[in-house]
Amino acid sequence: MRKMSDLVSAYHWLDDDGPAFGGPGLEPRWTSSRKNAVITAYAASSRVWLTTSHGTLNEIYFPTIDKPQTRDMELLFTDERTFVHEEKRDFRYDFNYIDPDATAVRVTATAPGGLYKVTKEFISDPHHPVVLVNVKIEASPEVLATLKCYALLAPHLDGGGHGNSARSIQVAGQRALLAWKNNVSLAFGADCGFSRTSCGFVGSSDGFQDLQKNGKMTWQFGQALNGNLAVMGEIECCHNQQFTIAIALGDGHHAALAGMMQTLSTPYALHCKRFIEQWHRAEAPLRLAASSTDGGRLMRISHNMVLTHEDKTYSGAFIASASVPWGASKSDDDLGGYHLVWTRDMVQSATALLACGRIDTARRALVYLACTQHADGGFAQNFWIDGTPYWSGIQLDEVAFPIILAWRLWKVDGLGNFDVFPFVEAAASFLCRYAPVTQQERWEENAGYSPSTLAAVIAGLVCAADISRAHDATDVADSLEAYADWIESHLDEWTTTSDGVLLPEVKRHYIRITPPAPGEPFHNDSIPVGTIRIANRGPEEKSVFEAREVVDGGFLELVRYGIRRADDPLMIDTLKVIDATLKIETPNGVCWRRYNHDGYGQKKDGGPYDGWGQGRAWPLLGGERAHYELAAGKDVKSFITAFEKFASYGGMMPEQVWDHADLPEEGMFLGYSAGSAQPLVWCHAEYLKLLRSVADHKVFDNISVVEERYAKLAADRKFKSGVEIFRTSRILTTLPAGQTLRIADHSKFRVTWSKDNWATVEHLDSVQIGKAFYQADIPTAKDESGTITFTLEYPAENRWLGRNYDVAIVAPSALIDDPAPSQVTPSDGGIEVKVPATI
Repeated sequence: MRKMSDLVSAYHWLDDDGPAFGGPGLEPRWTSSRKNAVITAYAASSRVWLTTSHGTLNEIYFPTIDKPQTRDMELLFTDERTFVHEEKRDFRYDFNYIDPDATAVRVTATAPGGLYKVTKEFISDPHHPVVLVNVKIEASPEVLATLKCYALLAPHLDGGGHGNSARSIQVAGQRALLAWKNNVSLAFGADCGFSRTSCGFVGSSDGFQDLQKNGKMTWQFGQALNGNLAVMGEIECCHNQQFTIAIALGDGHHAALAGMMQTLSTPYALHCKRFIEQWHRAEAPLRLAASSTDGGRLMRISHNMVLTHEDKTYSGAFIASASVPWGASKSDDDLGGYHLVWTRDMVQSATALLACGRIDTARRALVYLACTQHADGGFAQNFWIDGTPYWSGIQLDEVAFPIILAWRLWKVDGLGNFDVFPFVEAAASFLCRYAPVTQQERWEENAGYSPSTLAAVIAGLVCAADISRAHDATDVADSLEAYADWIESHLDEWTTTSDGVLLPEVKRHYIRITPPAPGEPFHNDSIPVGTIRIANRGPEEKSVFEAREVVDGGFLELVRYGIRRADDPLMIDTLKVIDATLKIETPNGVCWRRYNHDGYGQKKDGGPYDGWGQGRAWPLLGGERAHYELAAGKDVKSFITAFEKFASYGGMMPEQVWDHADLPEEGMFLGYSAGSAQPLVWCHAEYLKLLRSVADHKVFDNISVVEERYAKLAADRKFKSGVEIFRTSRILTTLPAGQTLRIADHSKFRVTWSKDNWATVEHLDSVQIGKAFYQADIPTAKDESGTITFTLEYPAENRWLGRNYDVAIVAPSALIDDPAPSQVTPSDGGIEVKVPATI
């Protein structure tokens, strides 16, 4: 923490009434996640982002988009005799974008009884990390004569509300406020200067408490150190009917203060003009407007929202949302919020920009991902902008999606000089190491065989094979295609139930996820076999369910990428189950929940999610359904309109909407935003891709090489996989005659094997395929029977596996109706190797 002398020596410290009382203040909280806008300059030099909700300024992010530095800033008004008005609770306001192609926002608010009107415009300095709020007050001379305005700011510097410090200062002849924590400083002032200032601890000595208790500003504390703070500056409206507030951030006091004063030295109108001119360079894809039903308004906003969520220091990094879901109930402990990188969400953003014709931006995203890829080819579950992991789960779709992005860019000649092959090869090897079992599916909760995850994995492997073949790595391409074929050939066995209980007339359908069998990776032995534990359920609610009881819409990805046809009977039957179980009708359109029994959402009484709740309907999932309907040759106009109606008046797409009867006392209305993330950038990306798909009369996400290999051959199922894959982590016990037993590992190995119970012994060295992936093949004849017995040696480690494996060769008909998990058994280890002593 900086010393008092640091300020005294450089700036004039205003003691006023001395230190504030009541430290360290209340437990800090973030603010509403229901944003009306996310604003930043288009120029990369302006490293600051701001959000708004309820007509007021919320979090400010600096110097990267994953680092919030404030909770909120709002205006308070009083005549010091008869009223105290708070913007977000007492005003009625209208919201508009100053220019349809820019993120600059204008809010016009009317005080109770129409006593006066306040118009605010929110932008940032087009080139520096300074937030600007231009304020215009309109009132009669009599009202203006006594009206005073107070700007109240809650700093949450360096990522939290604890441990902030602030002082009143005079700089360059003007009264202002300075706050700091660790190495981050914030300067808060106005072009007219504050007439009085005060620093206080939230809930005890802050300016809001003063006005509420006394009806006017009676406290003028010069400092508040090491706590949860709110600082306040006074502006006398009789002398200043129009003024500009600046909030500048910097790496040190001088950087913040100089930045504030430099920005305020330029007229606001010039800043606003430059801000809008910059955004005009972004070139919204106007041809997509014809696919919309609102004249392209949400298209423009969505395009800008995706761009806004890219960082400016770590070029190409896109976060999921500039919000903290249910932020008003979250403390500093919730460090991540949604301002983190998930490769899944990020690739959706990059692909949407590709759909908008922004090839260079999509390439930036790919190059950034290549720079954050782990040595084993995988990615962290999510991570900070600088690549530091946050959560540590393995999600195979998050490894597959970057491969798909690389393929899309390659196909439009968008890679420039970037050599994508090493990146793709490493990611594909990671998939082969772990697939088909993922530790977490796309909802980040359960392990097993997920239709949505496997759709991405199959597509990723085929894309990687296509790229590999173009780089003359034919052996790698053949192996990756074989791995994808193997997964595809078992897909319906692994991810469906034949004894469904959710819709009596439909017994066979896709389920959300099939849990790993005993002995398979990530098996949970604390619950019964064949069940899953659902997170976020209430303390008195059942949390363990049979896998066949739980469905989601992830299977639709199989059609999106070209693995299954839209008219596949299994797809159609599963849609019946999904609609009967998850579909929600709202005044704004149809919507779907993630899965039944979901606990991630607003509580049933409308209260905030705090570790448990009730999963609500996601507008995003309407986009996924729309893409399926488009693939099926149906009109999707109603889905586009629903997107546009689910958006807030600022065009922000919510993660979830309230899906029950209205609860006005909790601010919950059917079909409108609940308390989770808003905006969800993935949802904006899905809308943009849907507009492009409609314009093209074809699903934009469709992958031609995948569709050619699978969906177009699906009618008569001529396509068959020729291999069965064995890994020591997933042990195969039966093999259809005529297929090849492929033994795979991530370390180099040697197979010692026999087909006659060791009467004869053969040896086979594994072959390296790609990066850190090895395989060895033992073929069988169509009329063959018997057993293949083998063990493995790892020469580089001078190690034997320490057991034998038996794989029975059976007639193909014997396996037609058997689920794949019956073909694997747990590794029991410690079995004596039944091989000649000479080995």
